[in-house]
Amino acid sequence: MTGEAFLAFLGEYWLSIAAVFCLLLFSAFFSGSETALTAASRSRMHSLENNGDERAGIVNRLIERRDRLIGALLIGNNLVNILASSLTTSLLIGLFGNSGVAIATVVMTILLVIFSEVLPKSWAIASPDRFALAVAAPVRLFVAVAGPLSSLVNGIVRRILSLFGVSFASDMSMLSAHDELRGAVDLLHREGSVIKADRDRLGGVLDLGELEISDIMIHRTNMRAINADDPPEICVREILQSPFTRLPLWRGAADNIIGVVHSKDLLRALAEPDVEPENLDIVKIAQKPWFVPDTTNLKDQLNAFLRRKLHLAIVVDEYGQVQGLVTLEDILEEIVGDIADEHDLDIQGVRQEADGSIVVDGSVPIRDLNRALDWSLPDEEATTVAGLVIHESKSIPEERQAFTFHGKRFIVMKRVKNRITKLRIRPAEDQTPVG
Repeated sequence: MTGEAFLAFLGEYWLSIAAVFCLLLFSAFFSGSETALTAASRSRMHSLENNGDERAGIVNRLIERRDRLIGALLIGNNLVNILASSLTTSLLIGLFGNSGVAIATVVMTILLVIFSEVLPKSWAIASPDRFALAVAAPVRLFVAVAGPLSSLVNGIVRRILSLFGVSFASDMSMLSAHDELRGAVDLLHREGSVIKADRDRLGGVLDLGELEISDIMIHRTNMRAINADDPPEICVREILQSPFTRLPLWRGAADNIIGVVHSKDLLRALAEPDVEPENLDIVKIAQKPWFVPDTTNLKDQLNAFLRRKLHLAIVVDEYGQVQGLVTLEDILEEIVGDIADEHDLDIQGVRQEADGSIVVDGSVPIRDLNRALDWSLPDEEATTVAGLVIHESKSIPEERQAFTFHGKRFIVMKRVKNRITKLRIRPAEDQTPVG
């Protein structure tokens, strides 16, 4: 075909060529809209809608019926793609004869992949929220028109799948709301948008419902308490010298908790006329103890603390035996943590050695160690580091005995009776001789 003939062909079929170009633009619109609306942040759209952005409200209503939205966009995308390919094939057959079919296939594949799929979807995924807001109004109009057809198609698909025993709910999420939030926070932390301290605080809030009091309580072996049978002046001295404002009061046996003494109540009693430490009745100023089961989750216990306006509770097991105590501060520390700096080990019972290893007390909670060092040691079966070693080794290890699990090398440094009191932890690949 000569140049003049080609120009004549273009002059004759310019309308069809323009139509193909417009159809490619529509295809790009449908592809980009599908990607943007499915990737848009629902929380951000909700926030924008509350601030008066009408476009965000449209996006939220479109996302609410995601199956209808995607079905309508796919119908529109396929319609324009098929029509564009048909027009192009017809044009090229007229220009090149029967070989125009093969040429049209190659040309349209390249054009559709680049300009109707990869380019708009890459643009949409780069800024999904902005793209979604821009296309919200025209997409709503199209969904209003094609929506019934989309619902019909979805109904047919569901019926076909039901024949094979497959059923699904459009509003069913694979993850719980807490898992969704935790995943989002972890992702933002990896991307650098959320610092480690904020991630730990948010994670602490989300974990409250999954942790029990037994996971964070002060065990009875470490619990500071006052013996009501001691002379009053000794009780007063112990309370005033204690770093704690509240101390359990026991009588006869350490498990027999009869009250909780608040240092302010003690000071008020001592301020009364004619009251001296020697003649003070410590039991009278003690508050009634509050006993809680060790299986209570931290979320419920936090609400109970706030509702009762108390700060300390005695923890008991299913047999009523005292296991320890828990305070409001213990629960709050699960949220805010006790790390002063992201790079400093400001956690009691943990010390970093010059060789890079970590020396920890056996009683250090696994959660605190994970939070301080950004580790991921499991805490489902054990609460403390010593408990984890015992659980994994299925024994009470001897001193200088070493174990490797979860990517770490655990070396028992000190054991008192059956309690592991000190361990050294280093990376598993570091096999420096124990010394």
